[in-house]
Amino acid sequence: MKDIQPPHLDQARVRKSFCRGLGSYHGAASVQADIASRLAEMLQAEGAPRRFTSVLEFGCGTGHLTRQLLQRFEAGSLVLNDLVPEAAQVLKALEGIAPEQARFAGGPIENLPLPQDLDLIASASTVQWIPDLQALFCRLADRLKPGGWLALSGFGRGQFHELAALGSAAAAPSYLDADEWMAVLPKDTEILQVAQRPVKLEFGTALELLKHLRQTGVNGHAQQSWSRRRLQEFENAYRERFGRNGKLPLTYDPVLIVARKSG
Repeated sequence: MKDIQPPHLDQARVRKSFCRGLGSYHGAASVQADIASRLAEMLQAEGAPRRFTSVLEFGCGTGHLTRQLLQRFEAGSLVLNDLVPEAAQVLKALEGIAPEQARFAGGPIENLPLPQDLDLIASASTVQWIPDLQALFCRLADRLKPGGWLALSGFGRGQFHELAALGSAAAAPSYLDADEWMAVLPKDTEILQVAQRPVKLEFGTALELLKHLRQTGVNGHAQQSWSRRRLQEFENAYRERFGRNGKLPLTYDPVLIVARKSG
């Protein structure tokens, strides 16, 4: 398997970036909203039960996936997790559709105390921020009932390839293509469906593109500071290499997975 782990992830920096973008994320993250909808549809299409007894969603953010799941499935209990403690406000926004036994647990999913006997673990547009995916899914699978379901999305190696080509070091640590996921998930987990389809957004200027990244928090590993001159140089290089029809394209490379633990 290709190298998928960096030596270090500055979680504090990532948390700060997503916290800063929390207020704008829900409206700005159109790609992530579409991913959440598609992921819930895939889970339904693969024959997941209408009702889950116990559900964990990590990286819940502003609730894009949570809403999609609750529109299609019932949940006896629901634990929502996010690295950003301020994301707890999602429970208030879900009032009336979330189950009575719904709670928020903030902090890194890697060391969060987990419920027992889960029958659905879900996460959209988050796993790319986990440096050691194999260790995490080993831990999660231990809490998943036999026959339990996984619904996940991350991003492939083509994610923001334009930025990478221009020297950006802001990439998340675990971009994985569809064919790499079998080596990450535990042996007793069967992948039922996996989909990878790039999505391109277009921006009029480099400033608009960078504003989008800031509003969604997805540049959480970035350490670049922007002077006017640096911004102009960046835009010129971007246009020369990737510009088309006066626009600057930005590629998202979502990978969606529905899997099930052996019964």
